[in-house]
Amino acid sequence: MTKSIRTYFLSAVSLFLTNLSNAQSPLPVLTAESGRQSADMTLCWSFRDIRYTTATAHTITGNWSLRSLTPSNIDPDACWVKSPWIMVNGNQISLKLKFEASGAATIRRVIASYISYDQNVPSFESPITRFDSLDYYTTSFGNNLPTSMQNVTFTIPSSIVNNNKLYKIMISFVGTGGTTRYNIDDIAIPGIYSSNPSNNCSPIAAIQDADNDGVADADDAYPNDSERAYNNFYPSANGFGTLLYEDLWPGMGDYDFNDLVLSYRINKVTNAQNKVTELKLTYVVKAAGSSYQNGFAIQLDGITPAMIRSVSGTKTSNAPWLVRNSNGVESGQDFANIIVYDNVNKFMINPGTIGINTKPGSTRVAPDTTNLTIRFATESYSIAAGDLIINPYLISNQIRGKEIHLPGFKPTTKADPSFFGLNQDNTNPQTNNFYKSKSNLPWALSVPEAIPHLKEGSDFLKGYTNFWKWALSNGLNNSDWFLNHTGNRDINSLYSEQ
Repeated sequence: MTKSIRTYFLSAVSLFLTNLSNAQSPLPVLTAESGRQSADMTLCWSFRDIRYTTATAHTITGNWSLRSLTPSNIDPDACWVKSPWIMVNGNQISLKLKFEASGAATIRRVIASYISYDQNVPSFESPITRFDSLDYYTTSFGNNLPTSMQNVTFTIPSSIVNNNKLYKIMISFVGTGGTTRYNIDDIAIPGIYSSNPSNNCSPIAAIQDADNDGVADADDAYPNDSERAYNNFYPSANGFGTLLYEDLWPGMGDYDFNDLVLSYRINKVTNAQNKVTELKLTYVVKAAGSSYQNGFAIQLDGITPAMIRSVSGTKTSNAPWLVRNSNGVESGQDFANIIVYDNVNKFMINPGTIGINTKPGSTRVAPDTTNLTIRFATESYSIAAGDLIINPYLISNQIRGKEIHLPGFKPTTKADPSFFGLNQDNTNPQTNNFYKSKSNLPWALSVPEAIPHLKEGSDFLKGYTNFWKWALSNGLNNSDWFLNHTGNRDINSLYSEQ
């Protein structure tokens, strides 16, 4: 090998080893083009009675090929090429071979075997397991072994494919009688490289994946469930956001945003392909400062009812307007709607006060928590977490068509459009403007923090002093209006839970 070729090869080896530390790399095809058997041994290939050759009569492709010594034994351990440790991820081995002479042999046989990882033995290698072979008997070939290139393939047992365990693949070139040798090239074995060249080619620890979904147990939030792998929390795994509603839409009402107050946490559970398979939603009703009997629901925008497998955790009390399909979603809707509470006051009982948890000094009612689970139908595993839109809304005073959504969110199929444009409402479906007043104020708010709600009769614009600047600017200014920063809050307007 010339100096320039050797320098290039060593640089390529260095790059390959670097890539191993950064990502799962496929096992390269063994071509012998390094020109140095020791170089490929550095990458954890191993050999017995095999040499590299550049003689024109012996090469098959490129400038170099592999050449066996004269076979004299049909034991698979007599003459072989053995791969590094790999995780097998394909079904077929391929290689090229030819014989140096058509006769002068009794038996020539190529044997494919695998070696399992065994952490309890010094070499980590279990005994070989043969799974395929190809015989070249000179009597069968009329004393005429093929001296031209042959494409040879072996089918790998399905039991060792994509099971995230470690194996070595061994190809043996054996025989008896005569002096005819094998010439070999382009050995391709499908697998993810799992040897550590910097540690005597020891195996990289096998990935434990109990549910065989392709996500290691250490990274899998659901290691025994192939349909679930990752949690995607909002606003966080331990924190809550806050939903606040004013229920006198399309009028402005007293605008204290405490007619229904909920804390919420969303978990979009995704599978190994990062597609949503399940929603886990926690809602905590903290206050209901209204004389109305309000419901609370969510719509999954763009998700048809048939895409939902099941719904559990809702709290309903047989409201006459509520009809559900067998999978738990509301019937008669274009998109999947889940009625979380048909009537909040049936589950958070008013102790005889003006509103629930809005008047300081009055009896405090313990918040009511519901944990909602929505499972998607298997054939619907196609939505990325970022593409799934949850549209929460209030149903005002048991009037099913009187929905109050977050600003800019569309109503459901069952919303009554006759409310649009009444009083202070400026909703216009033709311009895609929903649930904003003529002065751009909303009737529903969602913030990614747990924030205090207002006392009964307080004005939200005074309690959160910079909220109006945010609303009038369409969210461009004072985006931190809800945080406990200097100048953002009037603490005398806020309800204390203590």
